[in-house]
Amino acid sequence: MRPDLELIQKVQYQSFRVWSHGYPHQVARWHYHPEYELHYLRQTHGKMFVGDYIGDFGPGNLVLVGPNIPHNWVSELAPRVSIVERDLVLQFGADFIQDCMALFPEFGQMQNLLDDARLGAQFGEDAEVRADEALSAMLTASDARRVILFLDLLDYLSRAPRVMLASPSYDPGVDQRRNAVINQVLSYILENYTSDLREADLAELTRMSCATFSRFFRKHTGLTFVQYVNHLRLNRACELLMHSELPVTDICYRVGFNNVSHFNHQFLQKKQMSPSKFRACHLTQSNSALSQPAMQ
Repeated sequence: MRPDLELIQKVQYQSFRVWSHGYPHQVARWHYHPEYELHYLRQTHGKMFVGDYIGDFGPGNLVLVGPNIPHNWVSELAPRVSIVERDLVLQFGADFIQDCMALFPEFGQMQNLLDDARLGAQFGEDAEVRADEALSAMLTASDARRVILFLDLLDYLSRAPRVMLASPSYDPGVDQRRNAVINQVLSYILENYTSDLREADLAELTRMSCATFSRFFRKHTGLTFVQYVNHLRLNRACELLMHSELPVTDICYRVGFNNVSHFNHQFLQKKQMSPSKFRACHLTQSNSALSQPAMQ
């Protein structure tokens, strides 16, 4: 079965993404992405699939997968049973980590870890405990603290014992030209989604007809061009609502919408509330957190 391409959009002011999710979940499927992913399983038992590897997993399972390696963890649960938080996930781009190593030569030892990740690298019990602590802390840490925890964890994992999962001759079979084209398209959209971006522009960029490009884009992303662009614009709008005092109307135009009514309608569909209510809820939550007594 051909793996799905997962589209990973990190927060604009963050260099990498740390998050958690339950099971079942929309990302828990046979898929791949251009980013590295460190995957920690907090709960459940089941089967894991990494490239051509199939094996058992249980709580504590820790695996680093490299760019474009298909992977999935399938939990064995009774019908209609769900888990609120099964996975802790750290995702970071290849360019980002290479830039880190170029800036700090001391990080050169991480290259062996990244090389091993191309086949999927599984770690032992000590690394599992270390990753659980670090990833859990990253979920709520301040920006600078997140970076420190990230680098400390990668440094530890670069020296930790590990085993490769996929066979040395494994070929993911993902067409390289297709990857190059879709990555070029997604990069272009990410750089231009706040402007007057048209599907015809991307069709011309890829030398496809509009109809062919539309089918190509939906096949490899699972979304129409408009749905994907709106997804980026609304995510950026949420950031601005939470971290700026810009009026809603200004945010609407700044993220690429040219009609306030359409913006409000799209936002309501995505968040089940208006932009103003979203901002008010975030402010209430932030004030509540600040009013909590500090832990001794």
